Amino acid sequence: MELNDEFWSKRYELHQTGWDLHKASPPLKAFIDQWPDINSRVLIPGCGNAYEADYLLQKGFTQITLIDISHVLTEHLQEHFKGHSIQIIHGDFFDHEGTYDLVLEQTFFCAINPALREQYVLKMKSILAPDGVLAGVLFNRDFEGGPPFGGSLPEYIQLFSPHFQIKTLETCYNSIPARQNTELFIQLINGSSNA
Repeated sequence: MELNDEFWSKRYELHQTGWDLHKASPPLKAFIDQWPDINSRVLIPGCGNAYEADYLLQKGFTQITLIDISHVLTEHLQEHFKGHSIQIIHGDFFDHEGTYDLVLEQTFFCAINPALREQYVLKMKSILAPDGVLAGVLFNRDFEGGPPFGGSLPEYIQLFSPHFQIKTLETCYNSIPARQNTELFIQLINGSSNA
């Protein structure tokens, strides 16, 4: 199974989007609420319906970039955010070039082939400014088949710690009820933990 434009566009067309909360994720809203700079360059990769982007706009953020591999989705987002200065990119995150102060992770990591996880970490490191932050939610559970693909705290520590300073990697206290105790909140700073 290739997790490409065709695969994800079909999922959206058929409304096979069980991961979709239909609102901004509570852990991400709480994080955005305390982020100090609304002029930060923000990226949401694998953005889906981008409810977090709506929330960023409400909070006054001015430099928001969304990227998703599904053409169906990005066409919808172009319409949804018409009149706003949000950059919407139809493409593969791994081919994306840019520099960001903050990358928000919300069900993108769990949607990519687990074989790409090391590549994900290196790509995040390359697009984040020095001291830039990767923040969001990762699943702390297994799934049958996939996507979504699960993971665990020890796996994430092993994956991220050589490349990022781990500021937060702990169970979310404010997950939606259906995801209680199955989500970890991450706040990773671009810079080796050994620096």
